Amino acid sequence: MNVETDIVTLTRFILEEQQKFAPTATGELSLLLNSLQFAFKFIAHNIRRAELVNLIGISGSANSTGDVQKKLDVIGDEIFINAMKSSNNVKVLVSEEQEDLIVFEGGGRYAVCTDPIDGSSNIDAGVSVGTIFGIYRLKEDSKGSINDVLRKGTEMVAAGYTMYGASAHLMLTTGYGVNGFTLDTQLGEFILTQPNLTIPDRRAIYSVNEGNSYYWPEYVKRYVEDLKKPQDDLNGKPYSARYIGSMVADIHRTLLYGGIFSYPADTKSKNGKLRILYECFPMAMLMEQAGGKAVNDKGERILDILPKGIHDKSGIWLGSKGEIEKFASYIE
Repeated sequence: MNVETDIVTLTRFILEEQQKFAPTATGELSLLLNSLQFAFKFIAHNIRRAELVNLIGISGSANSTGDVQKKLDVIGDEIFINAMKSSNNVKVLVSEEQEDLIVFEGGGRYAVCTDPIDGSSNIDAGVSVGTIFGIYRLKEDSKGSINDVLRKGTEMVAAGYTMYGASAHLMLTTGYGVNGFTLDTQLGEFILTQPNLTIPDRRAIYSVNEGNSYYWPEYVKRYVEDLKKPQDDLNGKPYSARYIGSMVADIHRTLLYGGIFSYPADTKSKNGKLRILYECFPMAMLMEQAGGKAVNDKGERILDILPKGIHDKSGIWLGSKGEIEKFASYIE
């Protein structure tokens, strides 16, 4: 039988990357990424169990789905908080599940922003959910405060997500391109499966919740309407619509196949719905590192936004470079 014996695990990859790009580094970020990987494995394990508990009601816990759902959100959050705390490399943690930021004891030099289980309302339907994260290095003289995270996305040192689907997929960037890993559950290791991932420049796929179209600005309506018309450069075919409704899953497909994903602000959600620190920034960094683009409703670069609060929101458009440029031509 043919067995590949020289596989690149996430741990090996992180150490090799450090030697290649930052040979004089302290290794703290490498240790932090290792703590993150444990959190992802632990959450993946619990999500697989939660689906079972939910569907067949082991130990009487499937009373109201809402209750079990909330529990999974809380479990994911606790796993994440404990993993970051015990790593001793994290000083500040922002979580979608926590109203205020958490400041840990000790001398950690990093701040982590996360949505521990994004899309959790979909889990009963077997739809992929995920963990999104972004990492800042603390400012030199900081003792850990809100100012360590209220910064532009361009200052993030690493970002990514883990999608818990048929397999657990981790997409990671440390500022030197995007690499994809898949969790081998037998080995308990994330294996490098998509080295140096790049997004296609154009792809006729759009991903947006059209249920909100009544509330959209006119130029957004016009742009989406035009995508549905026969396209000259596509042999007279219109764009295809693909919308899962779980941000991580929609972004994962967009990253792999190309196209455009958007969640614009509208008259109902005036600032948009997605949070800047732990949804927009990490996904924007990944897209740019893969050769794509990410902008807000005005066409301004997402990573240049300066958030004023830890749960601030923004409209967002991200994906293939050519598709974002096409959208930008509609902005009034």
